[in-house]
Amino acid sequence: MTLEQQIHEIGAKARVAARALAALSAESRNGILRAMADELLARTPQILEANAQDLVGASEHGLNKAAIDRLRLTEKRIADMANDIWQVAQLADPVGQTISEWKRPNGLRIAKVRTPIGVIGIIYESRPNVTSDAAVLCIKTGNAVVLRGGSEALNSNLAIAEALQAGGASKGLPENAVQLLPTKAREAVAIVAAMDQYIDLIIPRGGHSLIETVVRHARMPVIKHYHGICHVYVDKEADLKMAKKIAINAKCQRPGTCNAMETLLVHRRISQEFLKEAAPAFQEQGVEIRADETAYAQLQKLNYEPLARAEEKDWSTEYLDTIMSLRVVDDLNQAIDHMERYGSHHSDAIITSDAEAAEKFLNDVDSATVYWNASTRFTDGGEFGFGAEIGISTDKLHARGPMGLEELTSYKYVIRGDGQIRE
Repeated sequence: MTLEQQIHEIGAKARVAARALAALSAESRNGILRAMADELLARTPQILEANAQDLVGASEHGLNKAAIDRLRLTEKRIADMANDIWQVAQLADPVGQTISEWKRPNGLRIAKVRTPIGVIGIIYESRPNVTSDAAVLCIKTGNAVVLRGGSEALNSNLAIAEALQAGGASKGLPENAVQLLPTKAREAVAIVAAMDQYIDLIIPRGGHSLIETVVRHARMPVIKHYHGICHVYVDKEADLKMAKKIAINAKCQRPGTCNAMETLLVHRRISQEFLKEAAPAFQEQGVEIRADETAYAQLQKLNYEPLARAEEKDWSTEYLDTIMSLRVVDDLNQAIDHMERYGSHHSDAIITSDAEAAEKFLNDVDSATVYWNASTRFTDGGEFGFGAEIGISTDKLHARGPMGLEELTSYKYVIRGDGQIRE
């Protein structure tokens, strides 16, 4: 059997599973999720063993420290994954929810009702916890899922997916509702993206080349979870101690995530004072700064290392590492213009005590999430109260920002009559 035939068989099985899954009650699906969490914990030793194999391969292939951190699983991270599943099981089920309803003059009663999408394909890189998050949210909303993780995490992903399917099956999860492609072959992405006869929606999460490959080959709707070139702008009216705390958190708390700050913008009027305050903290965290001419000169006087002059490409680079670009701007408008030109419309923040400037920023910056006096690291389904998330969409249709349960549903119109015909 060829690779394409194998993947098509997976798609066909997912289509059958989706119909069975959609017929289950919310109570049944929640019981399935709880069993998934229990099995994940029970198989912790096997999952860690599989992850250890992936970590050896990652080191041999020269992945950077941040990428290895994203790949690494621990007992705590697996416990956190199980806890996320429990939280999702406790959330309100959107499937079957009436979004709106009305009655027509002819007596027809029309309701707009949430339904499962069907089969969702999710293609992602690195972090193995995505395997659990994606599968769980899909099952909660009555969707079968076909997963294709990064080659560097194949062993971990397979172990997690097998645990979820086995645990769920003990409580009635349809066979093949959770499937992960057991291959590292790159051509698998293009094959999955073309399977519109089986897959209703495809969600790519990863780097530029992965997203472009999916978009180029996709024959079904795509919701892109693109790179996060996130900004923090320190305004002239900022509380500098607050600004320092937020900027350090946004860059350093977990630099390998898509909601980490990649570019820091600072108002010219307070740049010298702010950098004098913040530079030692960034230096302590080992952050390499790639600065424009003004910031470079100011940091040189502070003996900052490692320091480099920013090149044009730095403003549009997602480092996912302890590297950031730094620019001094003349005013709020220049900061917003910079974000519009170089950003990915993911997460951007302003630090200021000027409410008028903050409201202008919140209104004018066209990103999925915008912040006033808070870290961009909060762009996360869990932090927003959604439970686990499928990812963070940088599209505008049909979902934007952290994607929770509602974003994994479609809807249909349910019309009830008593003999009406159209004249």
